[in-house]
Amino acid sequence: MAAMFAGAVRESPAGLLVDVDVRPGAPETRITGYVEARRSLRVDVAARPEKGAANRALAAFFADLGGPAAVVSIVRGASSRRKTIRVAGATKPSLVAAIARGMR
Repeated sequence: MAAMFAGAVRESPAGLLVDVDVRPGAPETRITGYVEARRSLRVDVAARPEKGAANRALAAFFADLGGPAAVVSIVRGASSRRKTIRVAGATKPSLVAAIARGMR
């Protein structure tokens, strides 16, 4: 299953870039699927999209997935449901495995 999500994660000099489609205001923050056409993860976020709360929740979620050294930032789409996040301090194999474990 991990190989399926690898398409959403790509390497860059500044860290790993992950494309996500976000659904804010969900009951809990979790990865709910993979959108093959856009090569992005579908992520439910428990926070509402007010004053950056959903973006902060998304960043915290991926920081947990990335491990203790992970530093996460949103690099594209801060006010959109389609976002690209950067995860610095994590390896692609470890992040993809964490995404696969967190998938429901």
